[in-house]
Amino acid sequence: MIVHADPSSPTQQCDVLVIGGGPAGSTAAALLAEKGHRVTLIEKARHPRFHIGESLLPANLPLLEKLGVADEVRAIGMEKWAAEFVSPWHDHKQVFNFGDAIDKSMPYAYQVERAGFDHILIRNAQRKGAHVIEGCKVNDVEFLPDDQGCIVHTRADDGKLQTWHARFLLDASGRDTFLGNRFKAKERNEKHNSTALYAHFENVQRNDGKAEGNITIYWFEHGWFWFIPLMNGRTSIGAVTWPYYLKTRKKPLEDFLLDTIALCPKLAERLKGARIIANVEATGNYSYICNHTHGSNYLLLGDAYTFIDPVFSSGVMLAMNSAFIGSETVDTCLRRPEQAAAALKHFDRTMRIGPKRFSWFIYRVTNPTMRNLFMGPRNLFRMQEALLSVLAGDVFGKTPIGMPLLAFKSLYYGISLLNLKRTLTAWRNRKNNIRPVEAAEGSAN
Repeated sequence: MIVHADPSSPTQQCDVLVIGGGPAGSTAAALLAEKGHRVTLIEKARHPRFHIGESLLPANLPLLEKLGVADEVRAIGMEKWAAEFVSPWHDHKQVFNFGDAIDKSMPYAYQVERAGFDHILIRNAQRKGAHVIEGCKVNDVEFLPDDQGCIVHTRADDGKLQTWHARFLLDASGRDTFLGNRFKAKERNEKHNSTALYAHFENVQRNDGKAEGNITIYWFEHGWFWFIPLMNGRTSIGAVTWPYYLKTRKKPLEDFLLDTIALCPKLAERLKGARIIANVEATGNYSYICNHTHGSNYLLLGDAYTFIDPVFSSGVMLAMNSAFIGSETVDTCLRRPEQAAAALKHFDRTMRIGPKRFSWFIYRVTNPTMRNLFMGPRNLFRMQEALLSVLAGDVFGKTPIGMPLLAFKSLYYGISLLNLKRTLTAWRNRKNNIRPVEAAEGSAN
């Protein structure tokens, strides 16, 4: 149902209207304003505001430089030089240093509190000329015939209604997926259905020296944990589990998270004496994808298009990269409409690359064969360097990772066939959302 603005308030005009002021929306708004377009960004919250997803990838850093916010992010970021993996079925910790990837020019990233990070990005968009409106929600959109743009209806926190006529619309609404829901395009990812519960802690045991900011992934019987050190003594800790596990909860969420942590002794050891300093939160329907990326006068950016399991911390990088390619696409559509079809096709192809690269690993990350390969990496045919390139977010075709990744996948399938019974059991458990019953794997498997 369309909510019309006060008729005494004239329809506002802009070239591009952006829904959402997270990393995708703020980045796109800044880039398009720099290109001389009239940009309006509508954000339902007011920054700074809490958000999960604190771990950046090395591939984020060149994007921050291009945006002109690298120094501001550096001031709030914890340096992350490596990703660590810990498995209860192995007797060692595996460390992957980003500097060992095929492209050696991106050896580190940052862990950031998203409240500060997102605030930097949205203020940057404002400085560069975007009209930023916070505390305002998009209620409805009417797409006009003959590619005449769209009419957008908004409601502010104070109840004020406004109408906007935009030539182009960018949906960067994150997991709200405004257009995905409107078009009934959002589809649950049947290959990877997960839930998550998480909180911030203080007084957590960290690594020493340069390794203090490393992200650590802990496998356990119901899924995996993230351990993300932040500035100011905070550490973000969350469990991503199969849905069956969250459904077993019969106690307050905080107690349930602490009980879940107790199931992972190596993580629990680092949390002795720690305490929760923010409300524990949980979310379901974790992974999804929309069945298209764009229309003739709109694009879906970042999580508004797809959300995949965060095990490789890809979310912010994919969101910002979508904003960079999206801003180029919009600029082409508005200035050179004869090239719009080709630009939109290129956008669609690029949007699918990142999720596809990460998802192959994500779908198998709790599989015993994949765990063993991560815990005992091999650099034959540069497989380990290519895996590190993926972990660094270097997945968009500039670095030659195709053949080494093909070798890695061939090795995975070969080992899986040699352990066919175990492979089929893991596949059935995942497909049917059944608690895995695994024999002790040991580091020798």
